[in-house]
Amino acid sequence: MGKASRKRRQSEGSDPAQERAPYVARPFEGLVRETDWVAMREILPAATAPITVVVPEGTEVAGSPVPAGEHDVMLVTVLPGAVPALHRDNGEVLVALQSRTSSGDVSRDVAQALLSALVARPGTSVNSVRPATASTPRLQDLLQDGTELEVTVHPDFGFWLADDASDEQRAALEQMNDTVVPMHRLDGAPSAFWVLMGGRAYVRWILGEDEDAATQALARLQAAGEHTLGEGTELLGAFRANGLLVPVIEVDPAAEAASHAEALAALQARYEAALTSTEPLTADERRARDGLVSRQVTLR
Repeated sequence: MGKASRKRRQSEGSDPAQERAPYVARPFEGLVRETDWVAMREILPAATAPITVVVPEGTEVAGSPVPAGEHDVMLVTVLPGAVPALHRDNGEVLVALQSRTSSGDVSRDVAQALLSALVARPGTSVNSVRPATASTPRLQDLLQDGTELEVTVHPDFGFWLADDASDEQRAALEQMNDTVVPMHRLDGAPSAFWVLMGGRAYVRWILGEDEDAATQALARLQAAGEHTLGEGTELLGAFRANGLLVPVIEVDPAAEAASHAEALAALQARYEAALTSTEPLTADERRARDGLVSRQVTLR
């Protein structure tokens, strides 16, 4: 682009409908139970959650007007063929949280898929969506204030099938069901999930605070030897997902998932107490923090 063209573009100002969506490190921040949104996006293989969105007048997607007003939508983890969304013959709209995103804001990308599904003809799938832009609404713009995600964890992908599913679709479902790892929500913390993989069991505990604050609190617990679920359990480390910290604790695979609830509640209470500390980190706590940070991986 020549200098004159650049100056003209700057003087005219940019068009939000063409601007790339800005990067957002915590795309679900501000939504009730942010940790459950992250769980559906990054942790759970098979889960659903119904929501109601309110589309403002004049909203468009890819040049098509979206019907204004309230719409019931079923959020799911994934859909067949990894498509972003489906609009079923019966009018039901399913939107996948784990579909591929094309901008720096997962919230806008999911909203773009949702709006695309609302304008799609019943009986069709949304195989792709245009990249979200700065003018694309976010989920925070479409959800009613106070909307709380009610997540149902499923043992398989049976929620994919409509009542009139074909034999071919049912066969494909059976094949996919073979890939699902056992996972259960645990009581004792807002968003913690037990998973069995390769004969080993883990608790993935999603912390709802800022990554730095969560890491510091966890380091305080580790330095004090209060960072696990008791004897025979081990904190393997933590990963970052959508701006939140997710510690991973290995537990006895022979123990029932629900048996960890009491110890998890106690750990959650210790963690919340550690969050309130304003004392500088001790040398041991700094070493624990550095160790946690060095072993972290990020899911974006």
